[in-house]
Amino acid sequence: MTEVQFKHYYQNNISALQNFARRLTNNRFDQEDLVQETLAKAFKSMHTFKKGNSFKSWAFTILKNTFITKYHKKRKRAELNTPVEEMTYAMDNYKTINNNALSKMRIKEIKKCFHHLSTKSKHPFLMHVDGYQYNEIADSLDIPIGTVKSRINFARTKLKSMLREKGLIQAA
Repeated sequence: MTEVQFKHYYQNNISALQNFARRLTNNRFDQEDLVQETLAKAFKSMHTFKKGNSFKSWAFTILKNTFITKYHKKRKRAELNTPVEEMTYAMDNYKTINNNALSKMRIKEIKKCFHHLSTKSKHPFLMHVDGYQYNEIADSLDIPIGTVKSRINFARTKLKSMLREKGLIQAA
């Protein structure tokens, strides 16, 4: 494909690409960035486009893959968005001696609450905390993935409730 042909194909499909990007991103600025990045990648690899194939499908695939890659990178970064009020441990008074007594007390209370969970909720929750994916937990415990999600959600909700009762976290 020549640069002239590329420009022609691209101009004929720009609105379809923008609409597809808008549906993926739900944001006009991200949509514009995604379409621009798709243009750059498509132009760079236009030599891979096979004559007779649909330019629109080819460009949509590039756009979709670019979106997925960005999504995974953003998810891996896992930016901390915790309100300052919940980070009391980070605001220790600099005039006090830090002997971790308060932290140790909180950990003991959390462990006590954790031991009150049922065994069938405790095990999937621990695996989830250890970084296992839902499907890995389901395979390991030989239970359906929906059950895994339900038990983890139940454990999380129950722990929050018990910790609120003890005053270790604030009510939402």
